[in-house]
Amino acid sequence: MAVLFAASGEFKAFAAEKPSAIYKVDTNQKVVALTFDISWGEKVPEPVLDLLQREKVDKATFFLSGPWTQRHPKIAKRIHDMGYEIGNHGHLHKDFSNYPDGWIRQQVTLSEKAIYQVTGVKTRLIRTPNGDFNPRVIKCLNSMGYTVIQWNTDSLDWKNPGAQAITQRVLTRVVPGDIILMHASDSSKQIVQALPQIISGLRAKGYQFVTVSELLAQAKVQSKVE
Repeated sequence: MAVLFAASGEFKAFAAEKPSAIYKVDTNQKVVALTFDISWGEKVPEPVLDLLQREKVDKATFFLSGPWTQRHPKIAKRIHDMGYEIGNHGHLHKDFSNYPDGWIRQQVTLSEKAIYQVTGVKTRLIRTPNGDFNPRVIKCLNSMGYTVIQWNTDSLDWKNPGAQAITQRVLTRVVPGDIILMHASDSSKQIVQALPQIISGLRAKGYQFVTVSELLAQAKVQSKVE
């Protein structure tokens, strides 16, 4: 049976009843999902999109915050028009676990509406602000029809340790079925320099790029086959 890493760090079946966040898919196929969070700025997102286009990476997943989408509709539309998957990154960038369910629902709904108004996409994947959650938060988000997406490989690009450090971290940690965390916010000042090296390095290792949804769908298919 294909399995996923759950919030507890233990293996769980895809259809597990306990609330869980998705970190990676257990697969022998060399596929990975490049994911980018965006919640601030306009200087980095477009160069990231330019690079993905130049490098012919046609599969990636972007998690957008509601306020950013409203402030930068042109870039959000470009992400959609380029065929990339769009997920929800909440409204205010605050830890969900510190707030009641009603507040969480309000925040997610605000972001969902903003993304839909700009791109026409009704989001069903969510990466919580700061990656913060607990079982109650996941249960609340699941009840709204959302799948909570975390990451197995954190590029730490937001710490700006240098393009080479970002690249090496990704290439030494990546595994088949990985979800890789990066940022296309202006706070990630070195991702534009690191990204071409990450892409070429992953390809040299034999990896292909898929969206998060395609990664999850593959797990379902494998589960049925096995």
